Amino acid sequence: MKKLSVLLLLITPFVLQFCSSSKKAAKAKEPKITYTANVQPIMVANCTPCHFPPKGNKKAFDNYLAVKTNIDSMIIRIQKNPGEKGFMPFKHPKLSDSTINVFVKWKNDGLLEN
Repeated sequence: MKKLSVLLLLITPFVLQFCSSSKKAAKAKEPKITYTANVQPIMVANCTPCHFPPKGNKKAFDNYLAVKTNIDSMIIRIQKNPGEKGFMPFKHPKLSDSTINVFVKWKNDGLLEN
């Protein structure tokens, strides 16, 4: 019986190393955010016509490089509340937290294009 207990103590760490929590497994499978699939549709829906030429007369955010280059200021501005200086989208309701989080996660995921 003593030998069996010792054997179990030696084997248990080896067996448990292959176990993982469901949170880790779910997070590992979470897809990365990309500009083309996730960010661009939000930009088109919420930033036109002001930031999309030819009608837009503000800074153009109609392509990957422009959005990538300005992501820090964009996140700051979309996180502001209506009435605060610099709030975006100007004269429109605040974006939902989940929409704002797409921009934040895109930045954290490495600003992938496709």
